[in-house]
Amino acid sequence: MEPLLLGIDVGTTAVKAALFEVDGRVVSVGNTEYPTKYIRPGWVEQNPEDWWQATCASIQTALKEQPNAAKRVAGVAVSAQAPTMLPVDPNGTPLHMPLIWMDRRAEPQAQQLGELVGFERVYDITGNRPDPYYVASEIRWLQQNHPELLRRTHQFLQITGYINFRLSGQFSLDMSHSGLLQLIDHRTGEWSAEMLESCGVSADQFPTPKPGHHICGEVTAEAAEQTGLRAGTPVMVGTVDGTAAALEAGITREGIAAEMTGTSTVLMMPTAHHSTDISMIALPHAVEGVHLLLGAMVASGASLRWFRDEFGADEVHLGERLNLDPYDLMSQQAATVPAGSDGVIFLPYMMGERSPIWNTNARGVFFGLSLSTPRAAMIRAIMEGVAMGMRHNIEVAQAAGIHFDEIRSVGGGSVSALWNQIKADVLGIPVAVPQTSVGAPFGDALLVGLGVGIYDDVNAFVDKVVTIKARYEPDKANHERYSAMYDVFRSMYEHLRPDFDSAAAIFEDGGE
Repeated sequence: MEPLLLGIDVGTTAVKAALFEVDGRVVSVGNTEYPTKYIRPGWVEQNPEDWWQATCASIQTALKEQPNAAKRVAGVAVSAQAPTMLPVDPNGTPLHMPLIWMDRRAEPQAQQLGELVGFERVYDITGNRPDPYYVASEIRWLQQNHPELLRRTHQFLQITGYINFRLSGQFSLDMSHSGLLQLIDHRTGEWSAEMLESCGVSADQFPTPKPGHHICGEVTAEAAEQTGLRAGTPVMVGTVDGTAAALEAGITREGIAAEMTGTSTVLMMPTAHHSTDISMIALPHAVEGVHLLLGAMVASGASLRWFRDEFGADEVHLGERLNLDPYDLMSQQAATVPAGSDGVIFLPYMMGERSPIWNTNARGVFFGLSLSTPRAAMIRAIMEGVAMGMRHNIEVAQAAGIHFDEIRSVGGGSVSALWNQIKADVLGIPVAVPQTSVGAPFGDALLVGLGVGIYDDVNAFVDKVVTIKARYEPDKANHERYSAMYDVFRSMYEHLRPDFDSAAAIFEDGGE
């Protein structure tokens, strides 16, 4: 029997499990959604049991579509949204609901970390600025608010580490996730005593970081019963969803970048020279010897989802009646509006923003509304605002010395031809969509192939199997219009920044 490779991605809203042939062809997919708890502005948690149940359901769905699939699975690798602060006891039982990447409650602790260690010193050690996005600040939050839980914490896990534990009974941490802890020296890969001490933790409270394709354990009998997998199936260490998506897009070396738009947008720009910028996110790639500079936006696809949920009842009901995707119906409306959305500009900071502005207090803004503004213009403005946020990130990366002449688009946002064209027009760079676009599970499957010895040269394999199914060239006239609007986009934020801070002070909630 020909082997199958199982890739699993635990995203922000759903788990996707996909089975692949060794030549990279996807043969089946399972997808299961789960909830997110928005406790208060800036406080965002999920339930680890929801991750696990959704993982089990997605694996079962994928396996059912292929005969003898469980016997054919050569291995499994998991990627996930990142980073996450999840403390567990020796039995792997969560001690506190995990703070996912969206959570911003540790803003004061990030400021404290910068003052205690030194803002520039933190950046020098870790390659990243102090920010509640990273695990270090969230651990300080746990230390100050729940010191008894910190004392009881046996291990701090990422989502991949938790799912791997449920699959294999082994704790694990991959190199890519380790770069987002903000506890490791980014030049040496060694734990930083200075950063660990500042958070009141020790290195033995974390699994030893290993490359994503290394085998961390095997599927246990209990996990086999719950997932349908064969007991003894190898489990890889795994990686971050963004690095897995970069593999799917064929991004293993400099010259081509990738962007993954789902709930959030992540721009992945490879650098062999270990370039960093204080406005960006630096982390190791899933490919050894390569590093990535990331531009990470919080609420790109989430802004469209918000619009759908709050104002898209007609699209939802029509979609249910005609078996159509509500997002497709929204895109059709947006396509009726010319470039520029009738003068409406959207700031996509619906949950604050990460790179490059790193402002927890920033919020979404529709600018330029009038009584003649059609609803469709607001939909298109969301798409354009996300693309302008991408352009801001790219300009910062270019200033740091990273250059590329093509962006490959993967993830849920890549299915929209209109949005792909908008991105090309705003950025002035061609946008290409790979033939296989199932997201991070493809990159996870590559890690399985490497780990079990099916592949020995990931670069050669990626070059062979990653083909382009659609390419969007920038429209010169639209690019010129968008460039003028982009200047206003940037100016708007700078003018509104003090107002965002003032508004946050008025509506801020204290305590837990």
